[in-house]
Amino acid sequence: MVRLRQSTALGIFALFGAIATGFAIATFTQPSASSAPEGEPVEANPTTNHSAVGHPTFFVVAGGGAPSYNEIALEKNVRYFQRTLDHLGWDPAIATLFFANGSDGQATVRYIDPFGRERFKVPEIAGLTGAATAPNVQSWLDDYPQTTPGASNCPAFMYFTGHGARNADNEDNNSLILWEEDLLSVQDLAQTLDQWPVDIPFVTMMAQCYAGSFANVIYEQGDPAQPVALQSRCGFFATVKSRPSVGCTPLVNEADYRDYSSSFFAGLSGRDRLGHAVESADYDHNGTISFAEAHAFAKVDGETSDWPISTSEAWLQRQVTTAEQRRLLTQPMQVWLDAARPEQRYVITALMTKLGYSPQEAFDTAPVPKARLMSPPQEVLTAYYMRLRMELINIAITAKLQTEADDATLKTLNQLLDCEAGSW
Repeated sequence: MVRLRQSTALGIFALFGAIATGFAIATFTQPSASSAPEGEPVEANPTTNHSAVGHPTFFVVAGGGAPSYNEIALEKNVRYFQRTLDHLGWDPAIATLFFANGSDGQATVRYIDPFGRERFKVPEIAGLTGAATAPNVQSWLDDYPQTTPGASNCPAFMYFTGHGARNADNEDNNSLILWEEDLLSVQDLAQTLDQWPVDIPFVTMMAQCYAGSFANVIYEQGDPAQPVALQSRCGFFATVKSRPSVGCTPLVNEADYRDYSSSFFAGLSGRDRLGHAVESADYDHNGTISFAEAHAFAKVDGETSDWPISTSEAWLQRQVTTAEQRRLLTQPMQVWLDAARPEQRYVITALMTKLGYSPQEAFDTAPVPKARLMSPPQEVLTAYYMRLRMELINIAITAKLQTEADDATLKTLNQLLDCEAGSW
């Protein structure tokens, strides 16, 4: 891990966004939570409250790198994650939660009060484990294989909600910004996972700018030039490696939040962050909502500029040239609709409807969407357009590989898809 440099491109989107007034603000009370002495890693034992071997272990890292961009939306994302666990029948106390400065009593969470004034408060997260510092995060990652669930090969699910740093020299190795502005890069994380036994599955969902770079954790050392790791690893990311994301706001009204976390967990749990039921994401009708189905739900539900991507999708797009991708898009969209998995079929059908496209059209001849009166903003229309393009390419490349690829390539593809088809 390294310290954030001034020259690093920060993924702090809308850091000083528009200030709205007239909304209600919650009454803030500080929950009880234990903390380690200042500067020492927290002893976070992932075995706490686990009732059976085989259950996932939940690991959350959240918050900004400093109070100036430690927005209240990031705190509320963690609390929504806790409500999601509860709704799905999990005790939220089983999760290890590292957030910003932890429970040291300092007011670091930035928000805008009803009068439009910038304020700061102490973190308000029940069961907070500690601060999202580099030593705490690295200690958890290093120690997990030696814990009871780790030694039993229980899968680890890591959720990151915060800010990302773009590596201008190598977008395949972007970073998470931790508290005190330390960085955890793709290669840092992957090289730690390389030390884990191959039988421990690792799944992540990350909502930060330039998040798609972390799709490279599937490779040994986090390097796309290296082989895909034997360990089952996969992830779901708010946007591609080259783009900022949305959702880091100091505004307090969750009804106005539009971000990948909101959509992904709504799809996974069937409840949005306000507790309202949403349309089921069980697109294959097997009675279980997979990570891949929640990701598909987010692609349609998210009225944002994000271009969500998963590990398998990023891997697929490396398998053919840009010219070949363009050629695949000359086929009628119906061709790829027929070849799609259920969750992909949902994405294509829904996005075609939003964009006014016909399945008989080829994507490369379909009109580029333009914002009009009463239409979504141009950045959202462009995002729908790019999400549809990416979905069609993913399906087309999969179909190509299934007929032309060697056994080793198909084994890698199936390994990634099997991981993404998992659920809690």
